[in-house]
Amino acid sequence: MSLDRAERVAHQASLDVADLATSWHIQLSEWLSEATEAGLPEPNGMVLATVNTEGEPSTRSVLCKGIDSRGIVFFTNYTSAKSRDLRSSRRASVTFPWFALHRQVNVRGTVDAVSREETAAYWATRPRGSQLGAWASPQSAVMSGRRALEDAFEATRRRFADLEAVPVPPHWGGWLLRPERVEFWQGRPDRMHDRLAFVRNQDQSFKVQRLAP
Repeated sequence: MSLDRAERVAHQASLDVADLATSWHIQLSEWLSEATEAGLPEPNGMVLATVNTEGEPSTRSVLCKGIDSRGIVFFTNYTSAKSRDLRSSRRASVTFPWFALHRQVNVRGTVDAVSREETAAYWATRPRGSQLGAWASPQSAVMSGRRALEDAFEATRRRFADLEAVPVPPHWGGWLLRPERVEFWQGRPDRMHDRLAFVRNQDQSFKVQRLAP
């Protein structure tokens, strides 16, 4: 599906309770597949929002690397600013901004680090250059200049030159966002958009609510 066709389809789209999949993660997976088929750039890109210990909010784009009944998984440096925020607050929100489809999905909930086994399984799929970069970069730390970063990368490349497989850094891994609320937003004409949210109940089941646009 081309982006032009995606735009035409988006103008005709609607979203009602009867249209939803049986669970939030199946619905999200379906929308992600449609965004991918439409040729959107980085369809698994999402904006991650966190808050630090002073209550200051911060956002940045990360890549969703897993969706299942547990939640949403992404990977990063555990010493980064985002990880410090996540470790202190244990909460986060992400938004998938599929503008060309007139869609977005917002997920809010709690976070936990994934197992080292899950991290290792994903790490093995990463290009070697990305693996070396994860070792070389002290993410979010102040650097004296680009040269210092390039020197760190070159030193890391030499360090692991004789190894066929680069090991997982102890300071790198995945975070799992466990949803308490997942809102699906479908744009409609005249600003009469469709907003349907899966909201977690105390018994861990989800109910669906329609929200005013």
